[in-house]
Amino acid sequence: MLEITESCIVVPNEETPKHRLWLSNLDVFAPRDHAPTFYLYKPNGDPNFFSVDTLKKALSKVLVTFYPLAGRLVLDGDGRPEVDCNAEGVFFSVARAACTVEGFGDFRPSPVLRQLLIPSVTGPERSSILTLFQLTYFECGGVCLGCAMHHSVTDGVSALHFINAWSEIARCGSAITSVPPFLDRTVLRARSPPTVMFDHIEYTCDQLYCKYVPLDEMGQACQTAILTISKDQLNKLKHGRNLSTFKAVGVHLWRTACKARELTDEQDTRVYLTADARARLKPVLPMAYLGNAILRTSAHLRVGDLVSKPFESGVAKIVEAVNSLDDEHIRSLVDLLEIHKSNKEKVLGSRALKMVDFHVNSWLSLPIYEADFGWGKPWFMGRASMRYVGQAYMMRGGAENSGGVSAVVAFESKNMVRFKEIFYKDLDSYVSEVQGSV
Repeated sequence: MLEITESCIVVPNEETPKHRLWLSNLDVFAPRDHAPTFYLYKPNGDPNFFSVDTLKKALSKVLVTFYPLAGRLVLDGDGRPEVDCNAEGVFFSVARAACTVEGFGDFRPSPVLRQLLIPSVTGPERSSILTLFQLTYFECGGVCLGCAMHHSVTDGVSALHFINAWSEIARCGSAITSVPPFLDRTVLRARSPPTVMFDHIEYTCDQLYCKYVPLDEMGQACQTAILTISKDQLNKLKHGRNLSTFKAVGVHLWRTACKARELTDEQDTRVYLTADARARLKPVLPMAYLGNAILRTSAHLRVGDLVSKPFESGVAKIVEAVNSLDDEHIRSLVDLLEIHKSNKEKVLGSRALKMVDFHVNSWLSLPIYEADFGWGKPWFMGRASMRYVGQAYMMRGGAENSGGVSAVVAFESKNMVRFKEIFYKDLDSYVSEVQGSV
């Protein structure tokens, strides 16, 4: 079905600094794996559509300023991860698929999708490579750019910054990107001595989690789906409420998960949220910061209070959780992780969620459709696989759902049909809920 026709290493086209790059605690405690994402492009009639030579030349240029990504992940003398900035390069492969883009279905995350469209990171020769790409050509003329970028070095914001900078150089023929990365990680050093002012239970309370089992080992026990919300449906969801899309869809997903699982009113449920620390720190961290600046928070309620009381009950809890993430809270978390720096069990991604809880990730503000390499913007961008059961990514709708949003969901198979039914049925009920409270 798919044949790899070329594999190579692309290195920076100029000399770059050679040194060891210290990783912050937010890097060290990020999931220690490669985040699998992909972009889909429709043919535009250009005979040089997605020229391999053009992409590799632009990649070698952008790696000059993003040179840590051309390094290798290593351990220092104390076993702490760091980057050896040695300019050994990034992995780049080319593949041809014996099918059309439509042959892959709706491109919902799956182990098969990741295996076919994302470069493999298994084996000692690839596991330490920080950045890997696979360009796949389909019979219909469409193209997929599959990306595997190590989470110890980049979060979603910085990974997208790199991809968009690469596409800018390819599109414009420039030598450097217009927005270079900010490489100084010392701004996120722990204080001396560490000063922990908050509980940070999302990182310290082991009782909140259960043993992690990778989704590709769960077989039929987990299903994924891409659920779309049109602009009109989104307006219904927010009807009469002064809500952001994140809050409205986040509470809707949390409620839906509880109902689909048929939890009792007396049970406690928790929603986990991921937030970007860049604008919350004082002084603010530049948006071009190359590294992890994301952290986890959560909100909890009794199930009955979440699903039976007005929608605003869930919203208030999410607002409270997100608003608590100020500079002092973030510095306190960095200090906490300094105290636990030898405890690998605290690494995010090493534990799974309980079946009463849900995790919402928002990509709503991320520039996921801006990677124009010179042949147009992608018509779809997404994750190739999910990490947990009970997790969703919120994304802006693409060209085919302008003004709407999509929720990419991983949920236990036995409850997925019910989840989908409730997800759409309740969208219509929110209007009457608001009208009834007036």
